Amino acid sequence: MRDIRAVNQKTRNTEERLAPAEVFDVPDNILHLDSRELASLEDGFRDWKDGATRADYVRSRTRTFCLFLILRHSGAKLGEILRLDERHDIDLSRAVIHLGREGQEREIPLPRSVCRELKGLIDGPMGSGLEGVLFNLDPGYVRRIFYERAEACGLKRKMGAPSVLRRSRAVEMLRSGVPLGVVRKILGQASADLSAVYQDWSSGDVKNIVRHMALKENELKSSARNTFSGQVCAVRRDGVLADVEFETAEGFTISSVITLESLYKLDLEDGVSASATVKAPLVSVRPLKGAGTSSRNCIPAKLTSIKQTEILAEVSGESATGTQMCALVSSWDIEDLGLFEGADVEFCFKALSVVLHAV
Repeated sequence: MRDIRAVNQKTRNTEERLAPAEVFDVPDNILHLDSRELASLEDGFRDWKDGATRADYVRSRTRTFCLFLILRHSGAKLGEILRLDERHDIDLSRAVIHLGREGQEREIPLPRSVCRELKGLIDGPMGSGLEGVLFNLDPGYVRRIFYERAEACGLKRKMGAPSVLRRSRAVEMLRSGVPLGVVRKILGQASADLSAVYQDWSSGDVKNIVRHMALKENELKSSARNTFSGQVCAVRRDGVLADVEFETAEGFTISSVITLESLYKLDLEDGVSASATVKAPLVSVRPLKGAGTSSRNCIPAKLTSIKQTEILAEVSGESATGTQMCALVSSWDIEDLGLFEGADVEFCFKALSVVLHAV
């Protein structure tokens, strides 16, 4: 069992922030790649794919590269991916793949970046004539290429095996805080390897994890002004932009308009946790009318402070649930609107002013 004091020392060295990668040890007999090695292997595969010049090589390498991406990010078995029918088993619009036999089906999410690679292959000319069998490659050929790519990256040959990718994805998810039961469900079975990893947690590790969770919960209740945390409840897209709407724990509805590129980069979809910030100069304030219920991007609050010069005024307020708001307006607005400390107001902002962050 690991020395609890060593775990605590590591925690202190990271300014009391628990590093998930240091929370548990993986037994020596469990071959796996860490995140840096996985990234190196993926970059090596991409360079190998991009290095092809003949049309038939480009097609073959692109198919193999996409197969690697699915294995690397799904934790699936090689045989499962070789049997994939991309017409039915891959849903690019929802960024998921469907695996498993009848009665044991499972749905696994894929990163949007991987879906873009798959879309280029499936919908492009390289997928023509291979409908339904796009990933039906010879397993011996696949393993040989994987071994060669691992060696080219400076890794041991055996570290390129599909089974190593599967275990690496399991460890990666566990270190990201994904519960063991969810990892087992994603992999499709109660893996003995996963049990071995899980059993290597010490009582000190568990204590630190619980403490870390409590700290993270407190961070979501930040007192920073014009800062919101919640869960995405709706995403609407057009050809260029996306309107992302999420509801905060206080019940406020926040809407942000971002580019599709940002949407995919942040990997935002229904149910995903997110936070948002708005700069004070982009917030307006006005007297509250009606019952004081919040509407989209409008936060009812009690005006708590006015600090002004001849030109500008900083107006601060607090909602009934403790959300801190701040607006930077002209001093003339204070007079025109008749604002004063203790007044009931609402702070409003445009969707284009909201900066989203993935949590």
